[in-house]
Amino acid sequence: MSELSASGSPLVAPSSAAAAQRFNWQYAPLLLLCHLVGLLALVPWFFSWTAVVLGVLGCYLFGTLGISVCLHRLLTHRSFACPLWLEHTLSILAVCTVQESPAYWVAIHRRHHHFADEADDPHSPRQTVFWAHVGWLTVKRGDMQPVPLIERYAMDLWRDPFQQRLEESDNWAKIVLASWVAFFALGFGIAIASGASVAEAMQLGLSVLVWLGAVRTLFGWHTAWAVNSVCHRWGYRGYATGDLSRNNVLIGFLASGEGWHNNHHADPNSARHGRRWWEFDLAWLTIRLLEAVGLAWDVKRPSPQSAPSAPIAEPEERNGAVR
Repeated sequence: MSELSASGSPLVAPSSAAAAQRFNWQYAPLLLLCHLVGLLALVPWFFSWTAVVLGVLGCYLFGTLGISVCLHRLLTHRSFACPLWLEHTLSILAVCTVQESPAYWVAIHRRHHHFADEADDPHSPRQTVFWAHVGWLTVKRGDMQPVPLIERYAMDLWRDPFQQRLEESDNWAKIVLASWVAFFALGFGIAIASGASVAEAMQLGLSVLVWLGAVRTLFGWHTAWAVNSVCHRWGYRGYATGDLSRNNVLIGFLASGEGWHNNHHADPNSARHGRRWWEFDLAWLTIRLLEAVGLAWDVKRPSPQSAPSAPIAEPEERNGAVR
């Protein structure tokens, strides 16, 4: 009989390669640092309406455009095509979400679809919800090393020299650092332009750094991670997909349409995740806008055979397998 997690689901036994794990000294400290900087938002000295507004705009610019539109629907699933200059621009925005290089992100997500909620899924909540949400990012599994994973799942991106440069020598991290310097400079410049003193400009610069840098990044992280954890544990199902994917209303709205996850697993290549009229999908509306102005084409619509049905029964789990 298989061991059960706290949620009552059978725990997944990792493959032998996956079992070789070590602490991720490169990424885990970055997670901690960003959360600590984000806590400064609770200190009144770091508050400003300018920074809050820029943070909200940043959630769309980097989250919706960078994660949902670029990393997920464009690069991973090729749900639409666009000019190469736009693909590269969106990739830079994606890098600023501090989720590794686009090529590595795509490789991880394609592996997730390959082994959805099986032992070799990088982040299934059938191990634990915490593992699916953030735990998998704090360790380096033996089968999750960037080079072999990209060679297996993302060679189409690796053939692009631009994407290679983002991955090599951790150039993506250098762009992140430069963006945070730019956020501070933006706030500092706004203050100086409005006639503020240097001390006041320093305060606004740090305020923008906290809100547009850390808080915006944390919001993007946790909404994206919730798709891996929450949307494979709680919600409703319109499709019998053979995995634990669910549509979650809260994550659907917070994550620009990514939370309609059961819909997505039923038809992964579709650029539209929200199917019912009330399943708001901001990323899809953005792609439609790009299509209308001629910056997107070959946009993949939902398959006619994949119309959502009434909520279906929960998938059955037996001995670590979904049936």
